[in-house]
Amino acid sequence: MRNVWIICRKELGSYFVSPIAYLLLTMFALIFGFFFWNALGVFIIEGMEMQMRGQSFPMNINEQIIRPLLSNASVIGLFFIPMITMRLFAEEKRTGTIELLATSPIRDIEIILGKWLAALMLYCCLLLFTALNFAFLFKYGNPDWKPLLLGYLGLLLQAGAFLAIGTFISTLTKNQIIAGAATFGVELILWVIGWVGEYETALWARVLSYLSVLTHFESFARGVIDSKDLIFYVTVIFLGLFFTARSMESLRWRS
Repeated sequence: MRNVWIICRKELGSYFVSPIAYLLLTMFALIFGFFFWNALGVFIIEGMEMQMRGQSFPMNINEQIIRPLLSNASVIGLFFIPMITMRLFAEEKRTGTIELLATSPIRDIEIILGKWLAALMLYCCLLLFTALNFAFLFKYGNPDWKPLLLGYLGLLLQAGAFLAIGTFISTLTKNQIIAGAATFGVELILWVIGWVGEYETALWARVLSYLSVLTHFESFARGVIDSKDLIFYVTVIFLGLFFTARSMESLRWRS
């Protein structure tokens, strides 16, 4: 674990010594902040209109604000995660330092876990900005905190799966743009692949629907933990890191 932590700190530090982390943090905060401001404005306007009509106002902050915002954060992550993972190994290959890693006494799995954890920690930093917005709701409202925590768990599991996929793709090329575009393409396919289940009931459609990451995030957004969703995300993370390890092994042989 010591080597994993060393790699993780080095990789995380490389994000913050360049403009990458600050650009991602700023853009994520602005985009999510707009979504939060818009959702809160709609919530307030609808409440005022219902009161003017003499109707009771159901103050369900979780269903009307938090749950949609968690889904929005998931969509934003779809665009930001490729920018986090595209440099993990592609930059090492471009600068030639991948040979040093491949021939070092550090095990491949330690390198992979260190880089993946660094990417996951950077994504956690992005989520901290969403927590600042939600803190505003807890100060002036009374939302249920348990569904919010489960929603964050879903976001982290989904991000972990996407980051594992992006880490693997980053080992396949030394071009960061290609790595980022390919990662986004795979993420988008896994996002929309379940849409066929809305109009098709055949076995192949149900299989594709199960492979959709969107299908497995919905229960977390509702504040519910389903074992099949946990198993799905953990399996994707394992497979992503496993294929990354095989790719690194091939690099060692070529080195």
